[in-house]
Amino acid sequence: MDNETKVLETMKKAAEPLNAGKIAELSGMDRKAVDNAMKKLKASGEIVSPKRCYWQPK
Repeated sequence: MDNETKVLETMKKAAEPLNAGKIAELSGMDRKAVDNAMKKLKASGEIVSPKRCYWQPK
């Protein structure tokens, strides 16, 4: 499973907007890996931000 998929799955399981630190904590991933995955997900439009610094699947 690639990092982007892991981040999306973690977000879906949480069922609430999360910040990168919480995603890293819940998924067991390195924070830098989460940041890079989120950057790609933002660019592709797969995640949206309902409030500053918090993200959820589109």
